[in-house]
Amino acid sequence: MITTTKEILDSIEEPLFEDPKALLESERHLTRESFFFEGTNGKGVLLAHGWTSTPYEVRRLGKFLNVRGYTVYGLLLKGHGTEPSDLEDVNWTDWVEDMERGYEKLKVNCDKVYVAGTSIGAALTLILARKISEISGIILMATPYKMRMEKMMNLFARVFLLVGKRYYKKFYPPSFGSSGMVTRLVSYQTFPVKSVLDAIRTTREARKDTHLITQPCLIMQSTHDHIVTADSLECIYGKISSKVKIKKYIEKAYHTFVADINNEHVFDDILSFLEKN
Repeated sequence: MITTTKEILDSIEEPLFEDPKALLESERHLTRESFFFEGTNGKGVLLAHGWTSTPYEVRRLGKFLNVRGYTVYGLLLKGHGTEPSDLEDVNWTDWVEDMERGYEKLKVNCDKVYVAGTSIGAALTLILARKISEISGIILMATPYKMRMEKMMNLFARVFLLVGKRYYKKFYPPSFGSSGMVTRLVSYQTFPVKSVLDAIRTTREARKDTHLITQPCLIMQSTHDHIVTADSLECIYGKISSKVKIKKYIEKAYHTFVADINNEHVFDDILSFLEKN
């Protein structure tokens, strides 16, 4: 019988997580599509991935929670999982609508629905929680509530568009573990400059009226996040009105720590939060 977190994670056979460089062609379809795992405890969890990435970066978390009885839906945000050019026709409001549909999908058969997101997915989680008070709890990972060089990114994007530069190559820092490699393999390697503005707009919308958020909230951020400012977590913690709010810092990790096989304790913290709320 599988009981411990390590045993559960070891039982999840995902080649990209076992060896990030061993992305087999036969498994590539898993990295570009949504997933839905039926549970047994009447509780559902909506998982939202990051900008330019895919649900695969939260798939392992989804399987872990499913083994524990949760129904899990890892949605694919519009414009993702196909070609970078598809992001050009997407507006940030499309992503919010994706989240709303994901919540409704789980609500059909689940008595309680939680929402968890990483990066832009976390920003979208904040927006959704503000709109739907019935959400049972939210989990925010690497939330770009405050981004490093946000104003500069916004300015550069607008200048690039003015001079006709429509695409830009992604930058990835060295990684402490597998998360950087996982995200790099499943994400777009280039992105439409126009989509940068949608990502920034999403974060700005997430910052609005955060005092209206009252659901139990778990906020997680790495100590070496190269995208989010060091005080972003504290800002969220101080502004939301949740009676139950927990903050966790993840050591020796970068932005996409949820995809790192070295961070099993992250899954423990998430499960503990769900079980108590």
